[in-house]
Amino acid sequence: MIRFLEIVSFVLAWGYTLVFFLILRAFLPLRKNLFLKIAAFVVCGYLADSIIYSNDLGSLLGTMALFFAYIVLFYHGTFMEKISVLLVFYPALIAVNYLMLDAGGRLFRIFSQASYDEALKSPGLMLISTVFHTISLLLRLLFWIGAWLILRKFLSKITSHLNTRTWLIIDMVILASFVAIFTIIYFMPEDTAIVYPICGASIFSSFGCMYLAAYIYDSMQTAYRIQQMETQRNYYRERIKDEERVRSVYHDLKNHLLVLESGQTTEAARQMAQTLRSQIADYEDYVHTGNEFLDIILRNKAANAREKQIDFSAMVDFNGIDFMEPFDISTIFGNALDNAIEASEKLPEELRLITVRAERIRDMLIITVENHTMPDVSPVEGTTKKDRFIHGFGIPNIKNAVEKYGGQCSFRQENGTYRLKIIIPLP
Repeated sequence: MIRFLEIVSFVLAWGYTLVFFLILRAFLPLRKNLFLKIAAFVVCGYLADSIIYSNDLGSLLGTMALFFAYIVLFYHGTFMEKISVLLVFYPALIAVNYLMLDAGGRLFRIFSQASYDEALKSPGLMLISTVFHTISLLLRLLFWIGAWLILRKFLSKITSHLNTRTWLIIDMVILASFVAIFTIIYFMPEDTAIVYPICGASIFSSFGCMYLAAYIYDSMQTAYRIQQMETQRNYYRERIKDEERVRSVYHDLKNHLLVLESGQTTEAARQMAQTLRSQIADYEDYVHTGNEFLDIILRNKAANAREKQIDFSAMVDFNGIDFMEPFDISTIFGNALDNAIEASEKLPEELRLITVRAERIRDMLIITVENHTMPDVSPVEGTTKKDRFIHGFGIPNIKNAVEKYGGQCSFRQENGTYRLKIIIPLP
């Protein structure tokens, strides 16, 4: 019977490892190497089953250092995101493990009226001890399954959209729980039951911070959708005004043609042609990509470029590209074109040219943005050295948005031309 319970305990322990591993993987993406993925799961089994002893600073600090090294080695993400994983999950991990282990031991002593040393000498007591140990493992597994069912809906979203400043605020909130569980276990009181409420509060705080992060994410998304709707409304309002101008231009066009047919001088003809050209210039900004939101972005950037005497050319086909969120489309094209416009402003007018291309080639979406550059250009950012601080925020945002869909981006400058190339696999 004891052998059977030990097998059950082994299965429960690795089942718990799997659930905890899935939670971490949902929070941060694993590295792509298959060997590293297998190694990550095995090492996670050791960490997830770690036992923290009271008044043992070495086990507390050692396990914490191993947990952070594990996150750094096997997972992608920024340093702030990895710190957040440590602060959120490490207190919950050691709190749950301590509660289940200590509660199982207490129940065994209450039920058997014997110590653990006595159980080693009695097969009957050993069986009882093994039963309580198996039950504690089952409860621990059920707890993390419940946590996984609650957290999985938003874990992967919040890490890809929250910025460093927001994570810093969340980390400051969770730090109190981290210090509390760390301190109470190290300075363990004689009555260990006093630790139970603190462990429970630590677990609650950890998951509460995840809820806070999700709430912030939802608030950001709501604000963004409102802004998007306002942008679309302004876009359609401009389209209505443009249709009215079309009627006016059509009326003037008939009159200009009558004048031209009557044989006016070349200068008069030139002035009329210039007038017509200025009247239809606004309609050159319209680019029909197959994605309404991208149309708005390109029209806005094209108008901005024209105001600064920059030639703007867009050949974009987004028909059928419906897997990308508008927020990510705005991040990629908005940042890339803002950088290109700012770089082009510093050039002579004859060199001011921006070209945007996007098309589907087999199972890949290929996006390129090109512009001319100054001689002292940054090979990574496509801007002059003085602008690196400003654009240092745009480039990482582009990379994060592209990597979210499993894509890659490259930045290259050669022969006075800066090129951003993005490749995203189609789902």
